[in-house]
Order: sequence, then C-alpha cells, then structure tokens
Amino acid sequence: MAESSTRGMDRRRFLKTAAAGAAGLAVVQAKSVRGAEANSILKLGLIGCGGRGRWIAKLFAADGGYRITATHDYFPEKAGAAGHDHQVPEKHRFAHLDGYKGLLASGVDAVAIITPPYFHPEQAAAAVDAGKHVYVAKPIAVDAPGCRSIAESGKKATEKKKVFLIDFQTRADPFYIEALKRVHEGALGTLAFGESSYHCNRLGKKGEDQTPEGRLKNWVFFKGLSGDIITEQNIHTLDVMSWIMNAPPERCWGTGGRTVRVDVGDCWDHFALTYRYANQVGITFSSRQFNGHGSKPDGIRNRMFGSEGVLETQYGGDVLIRGKHFWRGGKCPAIYKDGAIVNIRAFAERVLAGKVDNPTVAPSVRSNLVTVMGRTAAYAGKVVTWDETVNSNERMQVNLEGLKA
Repeated sequence: MAESSTRGMDRRRFLKTAAAGAAGLAVVQAKSVRGAEANSILKLGLIGCGGRGRWIAKLFAADGGYRITATHDYFPEKAGAAGHDHQVPEKHRFAHLDGYKGLLASGVDAVAIITPPYFHPEQAAAAVDAGKHVYVAKPIAVDAPGCRSIAESGKKATEKKKVFLIDFQTRADPFYIEALKRVHEGALGTLAFGESSYHCNRLGKKGEDQTPEGRLKNWVFFKGLSGDIITEQNIHTLDVMSWIMNAPPERCWGTGGRTVRVDVGDCWDHFALTYRYANQVGITFSSRQFNGHGSKPDGIRNRMFGSEGVLETQYGGDVLIRGKHFWRGGKCPAIYKDGAIVNIRAFAERVLAGKVDNPTVAPSVRSNLVTVMGRTAAYAGKVVTWDETVNSNERMQVNLEGLKA
C-alpha cells in the first residue's frame, strides 16, 4: 500500500475495511438478513458499569443495532448512572454480586460483560446457559480454569446457535490484520527472535483500597480480580506475540516484582520474561507500570526479526514490515476506540446473519493462557511449560469477605 493512500484513508473506509476483516469476522451485509429495522435491534444488557462499561455502552448505542435495556454493577449508583444514560427503567438496573442473574432474566437478547476479569467465566457461562449472545472484554479470565471455562462457553454458544465474541482491538485493526497476513505468508523469512513490551506509567487509584468495596473499586490493582498486570494490561502485547507465532510457546522463564508501586493493591509493577517457541525462537517480554522518568520508548510494542525482514508494531502507532518484502502499513492512532467500534458492529452482524462459528474464542484463550504461563513462571521463579499451564488447576484467590451479597 502506497504511503499516500495509507495517509489518505479516512475513518469511514477504515471502519469498513476493518469490519470486513476483523479476526475473520466476514459477514453478509445486514441489509440481506435484518428484515424490518425494528426487528433488527438487539436488546443488550450491560454487565459492568464502571468507566469502560459506560464508555463502551455509548458505542453500542451509537452503532444503531442495539438498545440497552438493562444494566448491572455491584455498586447500585453505577448501575443507575449507566441506566440513566440509556433510559433503562429502574426495575432493570440491577446491583450487587449476583444482580447479573436478574439482568439475564429481564428479556435481553445479548450481554456485554465489562466486569473485573475474575467474574468473566462465571458470568459468560450463565449468559450462554440463559441463551444469550455474549460480548466479553479482554482478558477473558485470571487463571487456567477460567480460560477453560470460557473455551467451553464458546463451544456451547456455537452449539446453541449463539454468538460469542471477545473484544481485542488489535485484531480488528486493518493494518495489524494485513501485517500478520504477510508475516504468516513468509514476509519475514525464517523467524529468529522477537521482542514484546508494554511500558507505561502507573494507573490512577480510586479512593481507599482497604475495605471490601475499596478493593472492588480498585480491582485493577489486585491480583485475584485482575490477574495481575501481565494478564489485565500486558495481554495486548502478548496477544500480538501469540498472533505472530500462531502457536503456543513451549516454555517460559523469568522474573518480576513489586518494587516501585507499593502503595496500592498487591499486583506486581514489572515483569521480565523469555518465551521459547519451536525451533529455538525466543521472544523477550518486559512490562513496567510505574514512572519511567521520560525513558523511551513507552507503549505497547512488538518486533519480530527474521531472515528476510522485521515486523514492527505499536498499539496506536506505526505498523510496518522492513526488509526484503517492505510494506509501509500505516498508523492506527484511534485503535482503542475504532477497534471496539468494529467489534461491536461485527457482533451485531454475526448475530443477525446467524454466524456462530465464534472464531475469536480460541486465539483469545491461547493468549490469556500465555499471560498465565508467564505470571506463573515469574511468581515461582522456575521454568514453566505450556502443558503445565494448560492443565493447571491453580486458581487465583479473591477476598470478597464483607461485600454485600
């Protein structure tokens, strides 16, 4: 693609291109399957009404294919605020831990699960059992048993003719899609080694974090609720690594710790790992979530080196291939929002077209397990194999004592 044409890609063409290619989510045009417009609107229940939940709910509403008819959050005021955004009747604004069960019984067609990852497997399984289409935020789970549960829910959804989609923005971006297609066709030659990184400053604390409610509001800082930074945030770069390799790693080793950011929660603030794939291909991974004092580069980055070229990607930045098979690619500055928009549209189109093969499940499960593998290796200070990870029954522990039912 010529640089001039890349730079000239407008938002409308970007979204149209991405929607056609995102993670293999090609669907027939809505016009041929929707029927009357009034019958094409999906009644959506929002499970999780925090910052991202309310933000993504507005994208669902703006899409035109959805009407938000129920909300749920542990905190009544959050369920109420999101409900107010979309004129949801008060009787369909559900609170407390098990309020999602009331939402599932309220007549919704589909749910968007935007809660702390610890809750995703249970809520997704309940939604599939209730016969709902399911849209799940990444990461899908915090441990291997949770990943297996999501895999089973995806399989069951297909059997029940329901759509189950997992929201990774990178896999909906046309530049990433084209770059990875070229890599898998051999644009880098023989793969040698790679680098994967996610370096950023600390996240903002939301009030105190010592009471049960405070822990839940600050869930992103607690291992059990979030899966630690390697699973909750770093999964973006490790998912790209997994996408590049298109296979699981054989083993992983490394370290990490809680050294700099020690004033909130119990999550670690850095990891430094090596993943070894087949044919002795090693990929180093590092992450930081504290002040870098201006050190560059920050961000979510991947590089893969081969005998004929190098792939370089940055979430929100350049995606290109250097070397013998040079490809300019382009920038994706709005990937966080545009990727979600593409996935929201694809979700509706797949529901209306009856496309229930659910291709996002397997790669998302694998990427999530990659993060669990690295976390386990760092926590234990030992080499961990893929088979050990996949078959692990170790569960992340969460202290919910003191929370209302």
